[in-house]
Amino acid sequence: MATANVYLNFNGNCEEAFNFYQTVFGGDFGYIGRFKDMPAGEGGTKMSPEDGEKIMHISIRLSETSAIMGSDTGGEWAPNFKQGNNFSVSLTTESKDEADKLYNGLSNGGQATMPMAKTFWGDYFGMFTDKFGINWMVSYNENPQK
Repeated sequence: MATANVYLNFNGNCEEAFNFYQTVFGGDFGYIGRFKDMPAGEGGTKMSPEDGEKIMHISIRLSETSAIMGSDTGGEWAPNFKQGNNFSVSLTTESKDEADKLYNGLSNGGQATMPMAKTFWGDYFGMFTDKFGINWMVSYNENPQK
């Protein structure tokens, strides 16, 4: 069965927010990726050095099965940032078939943002907004980070 976590989006201050969250929750960041780390051709557009330093993905594990994750938005790749609407439900599945089932079912009648596909970071991943306006991310990785 899939696990669900909250994925937070920030308008350029993700790193500051997660450093604060770390003081409260403790623990280490599971991964910190910056937009400058994206391989060419992976949706990366030319960006300023400042945007390249922004957080593409970061996470803090809260328990064996839960984490908070986040990234910066804004700039050319996400001009529609709205504070208060800046989160997604992130589902981590146990199989590629489960990922496809959840993506196809939940996105029915909604708007696809990113179809399910293999990504440069190793996950089979997709994003969409459902017909009720809720943002979702679906992910499967054969070799998940511990």
